[in-house]
Amino acid sequence: MTDNNEQQQRTAAVEAGAGPADTRELDRLVESRTLELSALSNHLQSLAEKEKSALARTLHDELGGLLTAAKMDLSWLQSRVDTPAHQERLAQLGSVLDEAMSLKRRVVEDLRPSLLDHFGLATALRAYVDSACAKAGLQADISVPEDSRAIPKEIAIALFRIVQEGLNNIIRHAGAQRVRLELTSDDTNYAFTLSDDGSGFDQKDHADPWPHGIMGMQQRVRALGGRFLLESDSGTGTTLSVSVPAGTR
Repeated sequence: MTDNNEQQQRTAAVEAGAGPADTRELDRLVESRTLELSALSNHLQSLAEKEKSALARTLHDELGGLLTAAKMDLSWLQSRVDTPAHQERLAQLGSVLDEAMSLKRRVVEDLRPSLLDHFGLATALRAYVDSACAKAGLQADISVPEDSRAIPKEIAIALFRIVQEGLNNIIRHAGAQRVRLELTSDDTNYAFTLSDDGSGFDQKDHADPWPHGIMGMQQRVRALGGRFLLESDSGTGTTLSVSVPAGTR
């Protein structure tokens, strides 16, 4: 995330024959600006997750309550109206309300997966990957521990979002038939590997299909003091490996 202007200044200084002291000062400025941008990115990601969580609660509690009340009123009307034409219109209204409630649930889950908060990372990842792969026609091979609820929420949501971004890229770009997710945790690290058997891409090619997604995933991992590795080559599929220290808070 180095500022382009600072990179250009450093290059120009080197080409102009700047001394070692000048070059070190430019390096210091570049490092300082990089740390500032990294801290800002971490803050914005954390703020975005808090806003998503708050919006999900509002939709679940308030909009959900309104839709439930509307369904109850509709049932009351249906029990008291016997005109076939009116019954048909009320049935249509019931179908619309059902669709609205289903849409509300999908939006809430996208904003903040309820399984993540109630049952932990392993359960949330299994459900998400199974569902996304089924919709995309991919075969999913998932290996996760039975219980990962002890993983701190900050780490759990970060790992979930990284898997989410990685899987979305696989579905959009990889042309894969099979996806494998393996999640592990111990006293020192939380880690996962997400791989596919798709077309892959040449990492030396600046036109690779994941550039912005990669930067976002890398930033999330960096904020947690973890390690990020993306391995791919044309025709060999792609493997994403992430490891985060268990002591991160």
